Amino acid sequence: MSGPCRYLHGVKKINDTTIALLIDGDNAAPRRLGPILEEVSKEGTITIRRIYGDWTNTGMKGWKELLNANAIQPVQQFAYTKGKNSTDSALIIDAMDILHGELVDAFCIVSSDSDYTRLATRLREAGLYVMGVGEQKTPDAFVQACERFIYVENLEDHDEHRAEAKPLKKQADKPLSANTALMRTLRKAFNMAKDEDETASLSNLGQALRRLNPGFDPRSYGHGSLSALVNALKDKLDVVREEKGNKVTVRFRK
Repeated sequence: MSGPCRYLHGVKKINDTTIALLIDGDNAAPRRLGPILEEVSKEGTITIRRIYGDWTNTGMKGWKELLNANAIQPVQQFAYTKGKNSTDSALIIDAMDILHGELVDAFCIVSSDSDYTRLATRLREAGLYVMGVGEQKTPDAFVQACERFIYVENLEDHDEHRAEAKPLKKQADKPLSANTALMRTLRKAFNMAKDEDETASLSNLGQALRRLNPGFDPRSYGHGSLSALVNALKDKLDVVREEKGNKVTVRFRK
């Protein structure tokens, strides 16, 4: 097996990266499985697919019809004590077995539960890339423990929620640069990524943003890519695209 991969882009080909996808069935919605698999597959090949839960519980019914179609292995974990969730223990034990068996280069943990914070930290200490997938309610401790965190709300079909977005029209009229939290984060990332000429490449800016906030995602601000996001901030940023090599550089306007 090839060595562990901390950064999936640039160090090795994306398709060379093997990923263990571990799903906490008690903390994830079956209807989001398709978009999650698609998003995780962008980072490599999912060679281990497991979902954990008490399959005697009627609450797991929505998952059952998806297992065979998506080659996901169900792992039974009984709730030994009423009101206590033992799923996290089973997932953590399996993750450590996979780690010590050197079976993959990366992990993806699907849950909004902060109980996996220490697991994510331990896997990263071993030099593996760790993705997290969960809802926006996910505690910040777990988000920060991952190298990248994807909010499932960003994977929703925008057409399904277009009606819900209509009341926000007045807010959408405001320029994106009015979002002070976003601009503060961009400024910090830019200061990390900039060269001596006070410019930063788009790729370096993206890496800096992820280091500052593993959950940073342009889709949270209504844009499908970082390139589209910075182009929407041209009142604050100068964006230059080189004709040769397709390199994009960014500079804050004075």
